[in-house]
Amino acid sequence: MHGASREALGAARERLDALADNTSVDAAKLAEDLAAVTALLDREVSLRRVLTDPAQSAESKAQLAGRLLGGQVGGEAADLVSGMVRSRWSRSRDLVDSIEELADSADLIAAQRSGALDAVEDEIFRFGRIVSSSTELRAALTDKLATTAAKAELLRSLLGGRAHQVTERLVVRLVAQPRGRSLEGGLTALSRLAAERRDRMVAEVRSAVPLSDGQKQRLGAALAKLYGRQVHLNLDVDPEVLGGVSVRVGDEIVNGTIADRLEEATRRMAG
Repeated sequence: MHGASREALGAARERLDALADNTSVDAAKLAEDLAAVTALLDREVSLRRVLTDPAQSAESKAQLAGRLLGGQVGGEAADLVSGMVRSRWSRSRDLVDSIEELADSADLIAAQRSGALDAVEDEIFRFGRIVSSSTELRAALTDKLATTAAKAELLRSLLGGRAHQVTERLVVRLVAQPRGRSLEGGLTALSRLAAERRDRMVAEVRSAVPLSDGQKQRLGAALAKLYGRQVHLNLDVDPEVLGGVSVRVGDEIVNGTIADRLEEATRRMAG
């Protein structure tokens, strides 16, 4: 997302955070409403074009959104979307993508309020690993001939009672409305969004053997110093990683032993 759309999304995130500060706002209901708006605008291409038309005044677009959504979703969701359509968007699709992100963020806020954000983030990551290792499961969840209801039921049979309800909602929504994304890509985006809720980065760590608590603490501290912010470690054991660890932070991949990486981080911090 570039230019005007990036600025518009940044403003929308700030408005969502302001709403989140009000504990009387039902974050889970807000997520549900924003997801419904996402589905509507994803279907109605002409409508989203009108709502992002730079030739239309910001106020007229906001009024149109208010008329369409009033009574259909909660007041917080309607006000949030009305504010978003006042902004300028580089592409009409960017508006829909942004509303979808806010829906996911609202669900993560609900998890954060209940103290379950750590668990949700870990569950999303682990489910992604399961999908990656099971071609049969991936095929079932991405089968274009299967109904959305059938996919949702499969997911509930897998996650129901085993994962947090926020995890289940996020994954079911991703599978039901992939909107052109791969399943793996969508899960990765959710994991990163969860990390951003705590203003920290995600490092995907593969090691030949499980890391000890001390090793995890040292690696996390070294990466935090290296990147200037807290880093959450998603850990995965892979016997093919011989003699050390492989660390991915965003698009950067770092290979080497734990000792080597800690030493390098210390050198870089020393200048």
